[in-house]
Amino acid sequence: MEKIIFSPNGEEQVEFYVLEQTRIGGFNYILVSDVEDGDGEALILKDLSEENDTEAVYEIVSDDSELMA
Repeated sequence: MEKIIFSPNGEEQVEFYVLEQTRIGGFNYILVSDVEDGDGEALILKDLSEENDTEAVYEIVSDDSELMA
C-alpha cells in the first residue's frame, strides 16, 4: 500500500496510507487513513495542485454535497 507524507503549513509531518483514489468533476481525490489495516481515522483529500507544481497540494473535503458525490 502506498504511503504518503504530508507537511501541513510547516507543522510536524504526518504519514497516511492511500486506500483509494478517483477523479470526479475534473479533480483527483484520495481516501487516506492513518493505519494500513483496521480501524483508524480516514479522510478524503482533494488535489488542488496546478500542473507545474513541484509538490502536491491537498485540501480535506468537508463539504457535505462534495462528500456525497
